[in-house]
Amino acid sequence: MGNRHAASRSAVARAGDGVPPTTGCSNGVTGNGEMTMTRPSPTFEDPLNAFCKDTDAYLAGAEGGPLSGLTFAAKDIFDVAGHVTGGGNPDWKATHQAAVKTAWAVQVLVDAGATMAGKTITDELTRGIFGENPHYGTPINPRAPGCVPGGSSSGSASAVAGGLVDFALGSDTGGSVRVPASFCGLYGLRPTLGRISFDGVLVQAPSYDTIGWFARDAETFARVGEILLGSQIPEATPRRLVIAEDAFEVADRPVADALLSKVEMLAALVGDSTTERVSPSQLTDWPGQQGVLQSREAWESARDWLDRVNPRLSFEVAQRYVSAGAVTDADVDAAKLAKAAVVQRMDEVLAGGTVVCLPTTKTTAPPRGQSASDRTAHRLRNSTLTCIAGTTGGPQINLPLVEVDGMPVGLSLIGARGSDEILIGFARRVAREIERLARLAQSD
Repeated sequence: MGNRHAASRSAVARAGDGVPPTTGCSNGVTGNGEMTMTRPSPTFEDPLNAFCKDTDAYLAGAEGGPLSGLTFAAKDIFDVAGHVTGGGNPDWKATHQAAVKTAWAVQVLVDAGATMAGKTITDELTRGIFGENPHYGTPINPRAPGCVPGGSSSGSASAVAGGLVDFALGSDTGGSVRVPASFCGLYGLRPTLGRISFDGVLVQAPSYDTIGWFARDAETFARVGEILLGSQIPEATPRRLVIAEDAFEVADRPVADALLSKVEMLAALVGDSTTERVSPSQLTDWPGQQGVLQSREAWESARDWLDRVNPRLSFEVAQRYVSAGAVTDADVDAAKLAKAAVVQRMDEVLAGGTVVCLPTTKTTAPPRGQSASDRTAHRLRNSTLTCIAGTTGGPQINLPLVEVDGMPVGLSLIGARGSDEILIGFARRVAREIERLARLAQSD
């Protein structure tokens, strides 16, 4: 699809810069999200292919707010009044009308003073975790060139990792914030299910869909969290840390070893820590139930449109919808029982202010252009790690603490439902401790 600008869309500014002069034009919204006209939007280069080229959606932040001076991007599943939400698929965009109201999460950030620079590329209909889109291309991973950025919030992660915006919105159903955060070396949160309004966002599977965000540093991440969660981020430390032995066994050995070197620091900060196997049987048994339940909901969300439009889809996405359509009621009933057992077990593990520590992803970012079968196998293996928070509905935060062979990989913390602020506050404390230790090392 053609670019509406002479230059590609990108962010308004590098971190810490002000909003530059503007040259285009864009529809905006009032405080209640309804359409109005704002000042013109800028046009400039996007060297990372992170931003959508077929929309000029742009919203200037309110003056004097707590996020004034910050810029952000929004995954192209968030409605912006006056613009069509593309969902990563040209046939989806061609068969939908412009939004009449801006998504709650976008609007609350703009009202807080942040400027939305544009909308970012997503895997088709959020149905992927690698970030390779056959219609719009694959955003560059600035931290691991030649490798995927992770998805489905691929463009948002790329834009933040490349310093094009200060933070970005994504969504996480089966790992779509956590995986790109790990691959791109960012802070990223899958919040408690239902904690942040999904109003005005393209739905995949309502029992699993959440809104998350990315930032390069813990301080900015916490500032954004205070707006999206509507509460202060405390100086927080969990009461107990559980190191998930069986989760670390899932990760490749170099990844597990690198992450465990940082776990020691986290354990020292918490004080009370233990190593446990979170699954009473095999952790690899856990993701199947989410696969069934999420697939059923994804099919129910999209089947009428799929039937009516017969859209162009990548082989993998089409294959996943075909498989989802074959899920039976008996499959769903069995999966619900299995899900209940996982939730019960994790509620026991997470009781009393406990958090669980585990690898975010099995590996660092894999190379771009892998075969469909390799991508499918990798996704299924990684789901052993991502399904835990997805199943419990609790929050999980990625901490960008290590590199393996020069590429980032994330360490995660999972908390009980509603413990979002604790995880963010502790992540900020960890970051400050790392900075303190670095200063001490420089002074020696």
